[in-house]
Amino acid sequence: RDIILELKLLADVGLIGFPNVGKSTLLSVVSKAQPKIANYHFTTLYPNLGVVYVDEGTSFVMADIPGLIEGASQGAGLGHDFLRHVERCRLLVHVVDVSGSEGRNPIEDFETINSELRKYEPRLAECPQIVAANKCDLLTEEDAVDNLKAYVEKLGMPFVRISAAAHQGTDELVKLCAEKLSALPPAKPFEVNYIAPEPVLEGADSVTIDHRDGIWHLEGAWLQRAASTVNFSDYESRLFFDRTLRKAGIFDRLEEMGIRDGETVCIYDLMFEFRY
Repeated sequence: RDIILELKLLADVGLIGFPNVGKSTLLSVVSKAQPKIANYHFTTLYPNLGVVYVDEGTSFVMADIPGLIEGASQGAGLGHDFLRHVERCRLLVHVVDVSGSEGRNPIEDFETINSELRKYEPRLAECPQIVAANKCDLLTEEDAVDNLKAYVEKLGMPFVRISAAAHQGTDELVKLCAEKLSALPPAKPFEVNYIAPEPVLEGADSVTIDHRDGIWHLEGAWLQRAASTVNFSDYESRLFFDRTLRKAGIFDRLEEMGIRDGETVCIYDLMFEFRY
């Protein structure tokens, strides 16, 4: 088998948004993390983590998720590499550039990113979000902020005006994150889906067959293990058990010993009628 292991980032807060909206700058301002910062897209190619200290005894881990673009859910712009790290965040801070420097509409940006979250994993779209309108110090149109604020608050999401570069509104954002996290459940641990290994067939010779009181009794260590892995309320599972017995030669041996159609076979607590 070829086995691929994926390491998914675990953080309390994940910063999401388009490239070059100021996520890395925000992380560097509210924590001691030192991500690479530059004025071009996809400066961040790998998630960065920072510990944000709010006050005595209160802190949380924030992750700067590399910028998402339209089509990220299908892998565009390394979308799958980035999106997988959002899955285990308890809270998302959606950073939106409201300055107009990229020539995009903030509301359309907001909806595009959320659409990609839904397409990748519907559960992500339900993750609590705080919308941070960034680069407010570079605003060319005040209406851009007001429109975005009205739009997200109508959806029931908190809205914060910030300028990460100018350190404006970042303290308010940090306190709001801490407040929201205190009311959220802890991250759900990964649950292993255990699949029992298929029993090793040791053959009919290792099974004891005894015919008494009109019932054929079968016993054997591997046979007991095989029976314990079968869900007898499921048709496919019963067929699998039937094939296992036939493959091991159990039915051939029973026929050689003179079993007749309709007679009862007992395998520990399991009883069934023999059919040719």
